[in-house]
Amino acid sequence: MPAPLSKFLLSLLPAGLAVDQVSTEADRVAVTAHMRAAKASCPLCRRPSVRVHSRYMRHLGDLPWQGRIGELRLLVRRFRCATADCSRRIFAERLPTVAAPRVRRTRRLAEAQRTIALSAGGDSGARLSTRLAMPVSGDTLLRLIRAEPVPPVCEARITGIDDWAWRRGKRYGTIVVDLERNRPIDLLPDRQADTVATWLKARPGVEIVARDRAGAYADGVRQGAPAAVQVADRWHLLHNLTDALREVLTGHHRDLRAAARLAVSPVGEAGPVGETGQEPRSPRSDEESSPPTRREQRSAAIHAARHARYEEVVALKARGWSQTRIAETLHLDRKTVRVWLRSGQPPAWRQPAKGSRLDPFLDHLRQRWDGGCHNAAQLWREIRSRGFTGQRSIVRDWARLLRQTVRSAASMASTSWPVPSRRRAAWLVIADEQEIDPTEQAFVSALIARSPELGRTITVTRAFRAMVRGQRAGELDNWLLTAEGTPLAGFANGLKRDLAAVRAALSLPWSTGPVEGQISRLKTIKRMMNGRGGFDLLRHRVLEAA
Repeated sequence: MPAPLSKFLLSLLPAGLAVDQVSTEADRVAVTAHMRAAKASCPLCRRPSVRVHSRYMRHLGDLPWQGRIGELRLLVRRFRCATADCSRRIFAERLPTVAAPRVRRTRRLAEAQRTIALSAGGDSGARLSTRLAMPVSGDTLLRLIRAEPVPPVCEARITGIDDWAWRRGKRYGTIVVDLERNRPIDLLPDRQADTVATWLKARPGVEIVARDRAGAYADGVRQGAPAAVQVADRWHLLHNLTDALREVLTGHHRDLRAAARLAVSPVGEAGPVGETGQEPRSPRSDEESSPPTRREQRSAAIHAARHARYEEVVALKARGWSQTRIAETLHLDRKTVRVWLRSGQPPAWRQPAKGSRLDPFLDHLRQRWDGGCHNAAQLWREIRSRGFTGQRSIVRDWARLLRQTVRSAASMASTSWPVPSRRRAAWLVIADEQEIDPTEQAFVSALIARSPELGRTITVTRAFRAMVRGQRAGELDNWLLTAEGTPLAGFANGLKRDLAAVRAALSLPWSTGPVEGQISRLKTIKRMMNGRGGFDLLRHRVLEAA
């Protein structure tokens, strides 16, 4: 025999309630109930009383019932205090397991809505709660988050710290992560050394701190936990190495261009380029070598650069690169790359000609030019006898433009592989062979062969990368001695100032990699707040939703 409805509902309601009535409406289910206890205790003197003064109905939001809004209509009794000298003469019975005083929702509904708020935020959480038949405003969800204190910071033995941007370039904070459990344990409002030191002094159990190369964190750990072992992050060490090598490559622009040509050209054909770093030019007559005007120089340079960029796009597409990768590498819009590749020819950036007095004689000029006559003065005399009334400079400008177009086409044909940027080149020269394609390997080999001094620097750089990736701390001292006589001496001096942390990075497994992952999660939460949440709200959501 099935159980009565009232007994069935008792198992779904908080303990201590008795069901009086269940009513179903279009969008909600309302349960009317009362407390089963015969007496209640005064909230001040704690003395129980059985003298009922009056009753009133309290309406509380509750968890949904079968997709409908749940409402608990609780009949609450007022009691007279049994203590004669108690200042609270009349009190309402407390419902500690059902709802807090002076609220409009049950504890279990508040807990469910607060969980949604911690995960989805204010407005987004309000929309989700409404779909789940727990309607609430976004502001109320934020108040529910702030109503509970942040859980106390748990003790951690091995921590990682790094900064995160509250407003990039303006304001930064610090996140502290327990590396053993891979979860954030605290957020700090800034990245000052004093703040970090104060936090560490309050937690003497910290033994190891993984950090980046920032001096503020090093000073903060040194002040707050002098006995803790500082571990420099290995990724930042390699990143600093790449920056140092990029500065070295600043003075080798000609070597980079020549190596890019040698990467796709036979050695015999690229000989003149490798010796001078410039393309050979054909001899020209005195008249043809007259300097162009400034306007023509600017126009020719812009046009040649645009054609070179188009050729780079075509060359990278021929190597199998995707349009997205080409656009990111060459800093172009992906739509531009798609239009160029679909057209199959260089885009016409020049405005169409409006007409010139030279137009009636163009057929004759092109015929004579194709026949081998490239002397502008001779061509001017010929068309003058045919009725041309313009100056010789008009024909000279026409010939110069045609000559520049032919020269630009020859220049683009000789370079079909784009010259990498300094940062890209710095990564290519220290990368393993299996990480780069054959053309990039040829570029690195040509660069090393062209500049023996740069080759020695690259050898030292590769040794440091292998030492860091293999965590061979015993090779650090020898490497520092080797780097003193190279352009990497400044980078080596920076390592000496942080030698203990660098040595620990090469011998211990800890790094700030998990911290970077938590920062990515923090950024996601921060963007969900649309920049309108304060530090306290962000701290709640990051730490409690971890």
